[in-house]
Amino acid sequence: MASHKPTTRIDTHSSSQQWLGWGSRGDHRRIFAIALPMIISNIAAPLLGLVDTAIIGHLPESIYLSAVALGAMVVSFVFLLAIFLRMTTTAEAAQAFGADDQPATERTLVHALWLAWGLGVLLIVGGPGIIAGAWWIIQPSEELRLLASEYISIRLWAAPAALTNLVVLGVLLGRQQSKRAMVLVIFTNAVNVVGDVILIIGLGMTVAGAAWASVIAEVATALLGVAMLKPLLPTIGPLWRVQRDHLRRFASMNRDVFIRSLLLQLCMAVMTGYAARFGAVVVAANAVLMQFLLLISLGLDGIAYAVEALVGAARGRKNSGEIRFWMRLTLVWSCIFACLYSLTFWLAGNWIIQTLTDLPDVIAVANRYLIWLWILPLLGHWSYYFDGVYIGLGLTQAMRDTMAISALLVFVPVWLGGQALLENNNANHGLWLALSLFLLARGVSQYWMLTRRYAVLLK
Repeated sequence: MASHKPTTRIDTHSSSQQWLGWGSRGDHRRIFAIALPMIISNIAAPLLGLVDTAIIGHLPESIYLSAVALGAMVVSFVFLLAIFLRMTTTAEAAQAFGADDQPATERTLVHALWLAWGLGVLLIVGGPGIIAGAWWIIQPSEELRLLASEYISIRLWAAPAALTNLVVLGVLLGRQQSKRAMVLVIFTNAVNVVGDVILIIGLGMTVAGAAWASVIAEVATALLGVAMLKPLLPTIGPLWRVQRDHLRRFASMNRDVFIRSLLLQLCMAVMTGYAARFGAVVVAANAVLMQFLLLISLGLDGIAYAVEALVGAARGRKNSGEIRFWMRLTLVWSCIFACLYSLTFWLAGNWIIQTLTDLPDVIAVANRYLIWLWILPLLGHWSYYFDGVYIGLGLTQAMRDTMAISALLVFVPVWLGGQALLENNNANHGLWLALSLFLLARGVSQYWMLTRRYAVLLK
């Protein structure tokens, strides 16, 4: 793999291509050269996942599908909490890429891999505790618990590989090689589907087959990913070189982003978990509406990836003017995506709901709360955008602090206050109000902290 040298200038060579100071066509193409492959990746993963589900769903007993779905939810939650490895690796890799600092890139990769492997081993060892904790919360039936436990136990053997894939993805995004990142995401899901066909249909392994197919996919992707990054580790030597100061700082960055991710996941879990108090129909309606957030993340996450890579590289070059430039251009696209989402949900929200469910009572209840999805993209896109800015600038402690402020001082009081003040048939509006203000508070607090405490980075 050829070394990918950083671009050291903004594409402003032709004034005729400039759009009122908001960048040239080449600059905007550069944003989408990063964002578009990741948007495609976000779309491809669930589509291939549908094939995975279809294979399991055609087994003679529905308990198999339930066990795989439940086990996959637990494993996904655990691995999702480890997303901090991807984010911090992107931050450090982007800075090193911008500075054209090969040793710094190697150092980041080595330390990230050590953390990934160490945490992966801990997840394997702590597997029984993870399973016990999950069943204490969920309390499934005995047969479902046994099958799902088997699935989780097998899947956790791939934890070191799964976390390695987060590191590889972080380095590729930091080095603005998002097409390769897209290839890895699609490769993982494709191998998983092929594994399902062979192990479940061919060998009749049911739940265990689904789990081992995922393990094979994770390990195969890790091997392919490390092979892609081999030029960054020309010999085995660097794998054993640990620089304690950098490792300590890198570990603290990961701790900060982990706390941020945990708080975010807990707030999101309340939207489904607490709604159980309002009845099964409201739970189902909220679950349907939460899929709108998945649609929102398809586009806004892609823009956030571009922000991370471009701002991080500019930070590596110590070019505050370039930082401001990329912040301005990516903000334009974040706003455009938010407006398009809001307009789409306003015009086609009912159709989307009916596509996701055909239950009349769930459709009726979901439509009652659909108005929140009209405004939520406009309020929430700031948090996606500033997450990208903060990762690019390496401000992980500030990310943690602003998340804590938004979760503890906005989401929790509005959630609890809404339940106390609103009648039962309107209490779910209180949940959606809490989520909307929470996302808005994240954007506002991030803007305030960036322009007050870290304004020197933008001068």
